[in-house]
Amino acid sequence: MRRFFLTAVFVCILLAVHAVVFAAPGDTALKVGMRGDDVQVLQKLLTDAGFYQGPIDGVFGNGTLRAVTEFQISNGLAVDGVAGSETFAYLNRGGTGSDTSRYSRSISMRASGYSAFDPGNSSYTARGTQLRKGLVAVDPNVIPLGTRLYIPGYGYAIADDTGGAIRGNVIDLAFDSHADALRFGRQQVTVYIID
Repeated sequence: MRRFFLTAVFVCILLAVHAVVFAAPGDTALKVGMRGDDVQVLQKLLTDAGFYQGPIDGVFGNGTLRAVTEFQISNGLAVDGVAGSETFAYLNRGGTGSDTSRYSRSISMRASGYSAFDPGNSSYTARGTQLRKGLVAVDPNVIPLGTRLYIPGYGYAIADDTGGAIRGNVIDLAFDSHADALRFGRQQVTVYIID
């Protein structure tokens, strides 16, 4: 009897180890505070989709939470900040969920964040709109003012502003606060021109 019991316990342990080893990301919902390889996979997928710019360290912190939430909003998913099976399904589709046929072209650009609260900036764009998230500064010789754009990790935008340092393939993305603009910093982005 004891031998049977030990064998049963051993089989249960093997099954548990097998389930842990072969569980795929998305099988377990990932949320703030979690750590591990699954979180690293999530961060990599979010980075590839243009929603995460932080370290791929396997720690589900505020940066990962913000990226998951923005991805869910962008794809029309339930916004709960938890990366479950539905969020992973959309991430694994290899895109942001947007219809790429709506884009006439894409441009790789150097991007910086800015806001109306930065020293020396105006509260209004070159076209007279109050500066806010969703408006961007461009070189009108590259992207005409008034052009509608999509920038993964930022969202939909309108080319509404210019700037002295905005020449060529450079774009400034407006944010609602100085802190958000600093958090974005400078990075390379793909800008999609919407037809």
